[in-house]
Amino acid sequence: MLDYMTRIYTRSRLIIIDLLLLNICLAASFYLRFEGEWLNYFQTAYLLPLTLIGAVILYFSDLYNRLWQYASIGELMSIIKNAIIINLLFMTYTYFWQITLPRSIPVLNTLLLIFALGGFRFSLRLLKDYLEKREHSQPESNVLIVGAGDAGEMIIREMHKHPELDKRIVGLVDDDPEKQNLRLLGVRVLGTRGDIPQIIEQHGVDEVIIAIPSAPGSEVKEIFNLARGEDVSVKTVPGMYELINGDVSLSQLREVQVEDLLRRDPVELDTGNICSYLEGKTVLVTGGGGSIGSELCRQIAEYEPKRLLVLDIYENSTYLLLRELQENFPDLEVVPIIASVRDEERLDYIFARHHPDVVFHAAAHKHVPLMEENPGEAVKNNIAGTWNTARMAEQYDSSRFVLISTDKAVNPTNVMGASKRVAEMLVQRLDEGSKTSFMAVRFGNVLGSEGSVIPIFKEQIKNGGPVTVTHSDVRRYFMTIPEAVQLVLQAGSQGQGGEVFVLDMGEPVKIIDLARDLISLSGYTPGEDIEVEITGLRPGEKLFEELMSEDESNQATEHERIYVSTMEDNIPSDLFEKIRAMEKLIEQDRTSDIIVKLEDIVEGYEPERDNVREVVFSPAYRRQKQEREEGM
Repeated sequence: MLDYMTRIYTRSRLIIIDLLLLNICLAASFYLRFEGEWLNYFQTAYLLPLTLIGAVILYFSDLYNRLWQYASIGELMSIIKNAIIINLLFMTYTYFWQITLPRSIPVLNTLLLIFALGGFRFSLRLLKDYLEKREHSQPESNVLIVGAGDAGEMIIREMHKHPELDKRIVGLVDDDPEKQNLRLLGVRVLGTRGDIPQIIEQHGVDEVIIAIPSAPGSEVKEIFNLARGEDVSVKTVPGMYELINGDVSLSQLREVQVEDLLRRDPVELDTGNICSYLEGKTVLVTGGGGSIGSELCRQIAEYEPKRLLVLDIYENSTYLLLRELQENFPDLEVVPIIASVRDEERLDYIFARHHPDVVFHAAAHKHVPLMEENPGEAVKNNIAGTWNTARMAEQYDSSRFVLISTDKAVNPTNVMGASKRVAEMLVQRLDEGSKTSFMAVRFGNVLGSEGSVIPIFKEQIKNGGPVTVTHSDVRRYFMTIPEAVQLVLQAGSQGQGGEVFVLDMGEPVKIIDLARDLISLSGYTPGEDIEVEITGLRPGEKLFEELMSEDESNQATEHERIYVSTMEDNIPSDLFEKIRAMEKLIEQDRTSDIIVKLEDIVEGYEPERDNVREVVFSPAYRRQKQEREEGM
């Protein structure tokens, strides 16, 4: 039936129907004005000019560029405009051709024409809605929407437009007492958040949609637990970090993810300050193919730099990011650079060729257990790599150098954290007397980064478990990658040089709770379907991470989520000499001495001695190495 209606009401047929209605309205106008004597005043000479005028106006109007199935206020305004124009032109015609026409007739005809054309179209829409409801009288699922705000309104509107989804909205839930029992687009607010289990049982709800993009993670988690306790599907709209313009659509609905449970208030950015140091500039991102580096590239591209240099040693991740940036920012010049920050000559060539104005240094080794086994590599990449890149930035007059650091640099118990603390010291010391503003930004774990806990847990759940946690009391700070990068860009705009910025990470999260939440989000019951297994702390791992040591200052900045720490007093005066000595130890493969040197540089670093093992090479290897050194 719906297809039949669509074929009948084409543009040409609608114009014919509208012209017929136009003439009927004219006759009705005379009848209303003169009642039983209307035929004495009505002239057939009116019909032809009115029909011709109407045909021309309607043909060139936008009335038929709209879909009658979705007739709304916009189409009504078009009807009013065209009705007025037709009657003004008809009145002008009768005046110049001296045809008698009572002055009240054009007014009556305009009103009747608006009601006729509008009523015709809205009756079609009502008929369409009725037929669709009849065709889908037995929906596949009953839906409860949590949130009677803008997002909830958008979801309801789209579901009404798409009855083929076979979803029936049973009602809304909202904690605002003033909204109780009110209706939003015909859907009633049935109660508050605490009523969710009762509403699910009462109305046979199959699916719950959380339509509150600004809800903090604690609220999302509470709603999820209330709904999941009734064994229904729970979906959510994206958080404010994921929404660009605040608009929500059905295509954005997705299952609740662990990131939603840790959701915080959106970051408010001073885009003017960020634009001032990125717009029209050449920006270099080292480690650009990694989790933080790639998000840096995406967000920097939004600020219209002149050129974006993406430096990474891994070609695959760099290639994929390049394709993404070229697709989303076709006017931006993106230069992929395959290189290592360890290679000083290669960096010299890159800086000499491109002269980057701003450098974001995200290249680093980050996995704690691996760096415990390979301390020399941690020093090469995290310390020597930072020194190489920072010196090039100073030599080629970059205006800003921003080091991406970690909370593991505070009172470190592992090589990775100690090496990142030395990198912080480096940029602070290099800033002294330099035209380049050197700074570091320190934050904790980011959700979903490569090799981090969330992807590992997901893989373990996929394989049927168990999910492994090192200790029941392990806590970590978490934030989303987009949030972390937004704050890094903001901190970069605030820095005057020499600062170590610390991001507000919120409250630390117990890893075992995170594991259980992720099991629940995957549709399983922790401890029954999927076990959680405690495996013991790994080498260099702490129970609690810290964002600042007791000796550090905690100074607020103009942004409420960014603090600054200055620790110049704890930086050795002979820092550069000690780093050079450490590089020689690396060349000699003296692992234990490297650890000792890190202890000497980093106050508070306490390595686990049982994990420090000297590498023993064969006599043949040592003899060959000695011969190579003597031949140089």
